[in-house]
Order: sequence, then C-alpha cells, then structure tokens
Amino acid sequence: MTIPYPNYISPEGFAKLRAEYDHLLGVERPAVVEVVSWAAGNGDRSENGDYLYGRKRMREIDGQLKRLSKKMKDAKVVDARQQPDQSRVYFGATVTIADEDDTHRTVTLVGNDETDVDAGRIGWSSPIARALRGAAIGDVRRVILPSGEKEYEVMAIAYPV
Repeated sequence: MTIPYPNYISPEGFAKLRAEYDHLLGVERPAVVEVVSWAAGNGDRSENGDYLYGRKRMREIDGQLKRLSKKMKDAKVVDARQQPDQSRVYFGATVTIADEDDTHRTVTLVGNDETDVDAGRIGWSSPIARALRGAAIGDVRRVILPSGEKEYEVMAIAYPV
C-alpha cells in the first residue's frame, strides 16, 4: 500500500515518536518480559492471570513497536524553520484564515502523527491544509468539508524562528 502523501513530520514530532519507541523497548517491554518469565515458572499457565495478561500485553507492545518503527521509517523530517519561501503556506506554517463570516482561525500544518485539532494543529493532508498549500496572504481557497463547502482567505502566514 502506498501512502498518497509523504509522511512529513517535524523534528519535534519525530523525537516524540523515537522517545515513545525507546520507552516501550527499553522500559515497558523488559518489565513485562520479567513478569511473564516469573509467571511461567509458577506452574500451570492456563489459569495463570499474570502469565496470560503479560503475554497479551507483550503482544500489544510488540504491535506498537512495529507501528512506530514503520512510521519512523516512512517519515520525512521537515524543519519548517528552513522553509525557503515563507511567503506561502507549506508544511509547518502557522496560518490565520478567515471564513465567509469573517471568523478568524489560526492553524498550524503539521504531520499527520502530530495532529491536535483542539490546539489548532491540523494534519497537512487534511482538506483544509491541502487547500491552503501554496497560498499567499490574500488568497482565497475553497475547501470541501463534510459539513459542506467553505471559502477561507489567508490573513497571515508565519513560520517558527
């Protein structure tokens, strides 16, 4: 399966993925392995709750490690501070937009693994982010959303310093 968009991620987002991976591999998994080993030595495994739960938890951790490993392998780290054309909207931009009702909203285009809509961090492959890509201040972009079609005007563009 090919990803329709590169898996862009900020250096900070990649560091969080790496930290989660390292914690699972270096802290959580060894602790579970220790419990499973101890529980396995206690005889009948068919009714051994520690053993059964530990094996289940180890499968969960291994699944998370595999998922994180794939995300890190597929990730393309992009430092928005080094964006050569900061007059247009690209990955990492913080953009203030206004809708038809002149309601202003500020969003930052981040990697899909860094999305936090409540904090204004939208995945760069989301409908709004796709519509804003390449826009300059004053440009009006039409976005098709589940709630219907909306137009947004780009009011400001900023990049991290």
